[in-house]
Amino acid sequence: MTTTPPMGWNSWDCYGTTVTEAEVLANAEFMAAKLLPHGWDTVVVDIQWYEPTARAGGYNDDAPLVLDGHGRPQPVEHRFPSAAGGQGFGPLAGRIHELGLKFGVHIMRGIPRLAVRDNLPVLGTPYGARDVADGTSTCDWNTDNVGLNHDHPGAQAYYDSLLAMFAAWGVDFVKVDDMLGPYHDREIAAFSTALRGCGRDMVLSLSPGRDLSLEHDAHLRANADMWRVSDDLWDRWEDVYDQFDRCARWAHLAGPGSWPDADMLPLGRVGIRAERGVDRDSLLTWDEQRTLMTLWCIARSPLMFGGDLPRSDPRTLELLTNDAVLAVLKRSTGNRQVLREGDLAVWTADGDGGSRYVAVFATGDGPLTGSVALGSLGCPPGTRAVELWTGQDLGALPAELPVDLPAHGSALFRMMGT
Repeated sequence: MTTTPPMGWNSWDCYGTTVTEAEVLANAEFMAAKLLPHGWDTVVVDIQWYEPTARAGGYNDDAPLVLDGHGRPQPVEHRFPSAAGGQGFGPLAGRIHELGLKFGVHIMRGIPRLAVRDNLPVLGTPYGARDVADGTSTCDWNTDNVGLNHDHPGAQAYYDSLLAMFAAWGVDFVKVDDMLGPYHDREIAAFSTALRGCGRDMVLSLSPGRDLSLEHDAHLRANADMWRVSDDLWDRWEDVYDQFDRCARWAHLAGPGSWPDADMLPLGRVGIRAERGVDRDSLLTWDEQRTLMTLWCIARSPLMFGGDLPRSDPRTLELLTNDAVLAVLKRSTGNRQVLREGDLAVWTADGDGGSRYVAVFATGDGPLTGSVALGSLGCPPGTRAVELWTGQDLGALPAELPVDLPAHGSALFRMMGT
């Protein structure tokens, strides 16, 4: 069980479907040297590591996937040369582990359509892929896989064999896509059963949310460690703005083994060979980037950095390594939005030693000045406030917390008795 929200790097925002082993290792080595002491410990290879003709900016229909004899995806050797000789991701995972980090992979739900076409045998069963596939259950944005027929016993066996292979490779984190929109309850339960029974501890992350309904909360908590609450988020203010309401709806479920996921952090150098946009530094302003980090931490969302770490500038690294801010993510409780009025949003959470965290956001297109009554924050007069991004000590406040924020800006306070 994950006792704190997972923190790591994912290749999607910067390298899309085309990330290479060298690029994964460069980011892993940077993480181990600069970020691991602050809690960042997971490196995830995102989609289509098994697609030899993968390209930036989209997917190829009817792609020639690399599969083993039992229909399980295998790394493309020209991008992941250590996979040669049928070693899969074992050597790469081993190198990641030597750095003190965890290794993760992305996978689509279901079974590859090429395995169905060739009726490859499902490992350990008398069945073929055609027996266990549900050809009517398809993804509307990627043609690699079709769903599984969970009325057939071979369907669970396929997922069992897939997770057994991941376990043999040393995988620590699995991101499964096309699970939540629409909500595939039987696929989720079957994949979770396979993961929990594979003999290796792995974090299970489900995507994409597409305004996921709270009606699924019990099923999600029973079967997954983290789940997306939105579609893909990119470096646009409107994407960040839309997460305020979603985070407010889901934050009460955040806790050990249960992490609503507001999606990756499109910060630093993104779009290098990605699905959207050109090679660029994040288009979010610095105020917007700090607001994103503040909201994700006060809502206790997993943090998965999407930019290329070796090309990250010092200011980006400051966002990722502020231990006072990361303590809110790791150790706060009772996180909730307490006020949303006009362009002002206010969140609170409980800290250790009777302290309280308060996050204040200016969500509009202009600066925001004013104050928030201490009583509405659960704080008595005389409470001392320290802003965690800057370290500014406001001293003992008589009755109100002052608000003076730029457009799309934020502040994060630790409130303590005098």
